Amino acid sequence: MRGLPLRRLVTLATLAAVGAATLGTTAACGEDSDAAGGSGPVTLRLGYFPNITHAPAVVGVEKGIFKEKLGSDVELDTKTFNAGPAAIEAVFSGALDATYIGPNPTVNAFSKSKGEAVRVISGAASGGVALVVKPGITSVEQLRGKKIATPQLGNTQDVALRFWLKEKGLETTKEGGGDVKIVPQENAQTIETFGSGAIDGAWVPEPFVSRLVNAGGKVLVDERDLWPDKKFVITNLLVSTKFLKAHPDVVKKLVEGQVAANEFVNTKPDEAQQAISDHIGKITGKPLDLKLIKQAWPTLEFTNDPIPASLKTGLDHAVAVGLTQPVDLNGLYDLKYLNEVLKAQGKAEVSQP
Repeated sequence: MRGLPLRRLVTLATLAAVGAATLGTTAACGEDSDAAGGSGPVTLRLGYFPNITHAPAVVGVEKGIFKEKLGSDVELDTKTFNAGPAAIEAVFSGALDATYIGPNPTVNAFSKSKGEAVRVISGAASGGVALVVKPGITSVEQLRGKKIATPQLGNTQDVALRFWLKEKGLETTKEGGGDVKIVPQENAQTIETFGSGAIDGAWVPEPFVSRLVNAGGKVLVDERDLWPDKKFVITNLLVSTKFLKAHPDVVKKLVEGQVAANEFVNTKPDEAQQAISDHIGKITGKPLDLKLIKQAWPTLEFTNDPIPASLKTGLDHAVAVGLTQPVDLNGLYDLKYLNEVLKAQGKAEVSQP
């Protein structure tokens, strides 16, 4: 589950639109890329979002960790995105070889390509999502008749809110009707509408949780409390199967970079937080407030485990609230290189689903 704005993820309906236009061009674009790379260094085009939930990617790029692990034989070409649909479209069109991305676009890309286009090769982050409401709301029943924002219809947080409300006996509709009115809007807009009173709360990822709290809201539900061991995937690392088959050695080096980036994030949090602030400043022209990063940091766990069970559960929740159809996820994960890297470093391996 779950950029500036943070992680507004793709719905099946959205992906259907881009899929028809992009799937047919995958082979041609990919072949051109491979041909160009055959006579010189391989180019790895890596996508990520400039936000806290993509901290391993941001730190890995800012601190030169990926370049170091990839070596001189691989040219790293990074691209930033603010929403899942654009990143997935880039993968499908052959413009991107790998990307850090959330669970819903991961599932949708796998489904739309009939299990052919992508593989998850590592986890990256867990947690960092909550329902923030007006101080006067102290129970789920008090949400009846209220307006609650989510980043996008059918995105990971939208599904989480709808399923939680359904479990509590409250109905919602895609059109914004029902017992609780769900209002899809950009996270940056949510800060404004919450302040003006146009919405009563929002189910959002960090740093917007912290921003809403600082604007006078309070956390009614910390999503970590809804998951076993308080763990659920919000960001994983996905690679195109075409690139994986053509350059398995480069993919392994990328995984080495991911593991090293997570090691840096977890062992040098102050340096990592400063790197995130600086890097986002380079991209947007305004560094992300360091105090805000530090406030949000404890709600996130940076892990190499992609937590497959939570992705499957999130899919089940989307099916339960009528936002998607069942998907066979068999073959989505290829954790061979991750476990090779972890084993070589004496770290615990992760389970292949």
